[in-house]
Amino acid sequence: MGCNLRDLAQPETLELNSLSGQRIGVDAFLTAFQFLTTIRDRSPEGDGGPLKSSNGKVVSHLMGFLNRTTTLLAAGIKPVFIFDGKAPELKADEIAMRKARREEARAIHQQALDAGDFALAQKMAQRIISYTPEMVAETKQLLDLLGVPWVDAKAEGEGQGAVMASLGQLDAVATQDWDALLYGTPVMIRNMMTAGNKSHGRVVKAQKIILDDLLSEHELTREQLIDLAIMIGTDFHPGIKGIGPKTGIKLIKQFGDIETICEEKGKEVPERLDEIREIFHNHPSNEVPNEELQMGQVDLDGLKQFLQVDRQFSQRRMDNAIDKLKEAGLVRESGQTSLFSF
Repeated sequence: MGCNLRDLAQPETLELNSLSGQRIGVDAFLTAFQFLTTIRDRSPEGDGGPLKSSNGKVVSHLMGFLNRTTTLLAAGIKPVFIFDGKAPELKADEIAMRKARREEARAIHQQALDAGDFALAQKMAQRIISYTPEMVAETKQLLDLLGVPWVDAKAEGEGQGAVMASLGQLDAVATQDWDALLYGTPVMIRNMMTAGNKSHGRVVKAQKIILDDLLSEHELTREQLIDLAIMIGTDFHPGIKGIGPKTGIKLIKQFGDIETICEEKGKEVPERLDEIREIFHNHPSNEVPNEELQMGQVDLDGLKQFLQVDRQFSQRRMDNAIDKLKEAGLVRESGQTSLFSF
């Protein structure tokens, strides 16, 4: 999840329709995990895994992407889903730790199932969810049928989105990962993919964070923000012990950079510091022609075959999605599809 900059941000709460007409890059992998960890088998004797149709096909990710994508389209938003590429080598330690935690949870999950402790099994299942290559391919197929563009990142999805936003190809990047700001996206949208849902008794609202406003408020340069994040801890470095957001911002404003702080405070300079900085300043990205970001045509017959016939989606779920597509002007009342004018 990258570096937590929550304590530094003053997000603006907004309604989804306020983003109408904007092209928003969406962190597809993080979104998929949100769906897979919430749309699960929680029946009395369920294993807590993703929901499956009666023919055994996993459908949780498709349910989530269908519902939320059509909601965005109905709000006039132009989504572009961005899928992670190969993780930077600097992230190897973090990935290894995540794998170890997942394997530990997997063992507990199986033990709980064997003991009939379904409450524990369902809790552990949330920690072992995997967004498999097959699920990724199915998600892309669904987006193609909806006529919604998607992009493969060269490395981190939110990094690819930030680069595209910096180039003016996107108006904002929608992700829960604060690293998008470190990668330089001018505007970050949080909670866009859960806005309207209830969490802990409250309705979730989308939030907008503007990078320049955050920097101005704290009188920081982007270079200093990146150094602050490295000290707090990122996916590429665990951080400097004893330095959190509040201490870190005082130190960075007083001394300017990590090297000076470490010299003044008698701490070790993080290994491979320049490489970590470079990941944030010049994140590897694929070039994406502007024409590939245009909305395509909805394949209504293909959607019905893919979801309703092959994966047994209910008529009500399909009708709900089609109603939203009609609201967006993508499907005429006769059932014919139309091109969304971008």
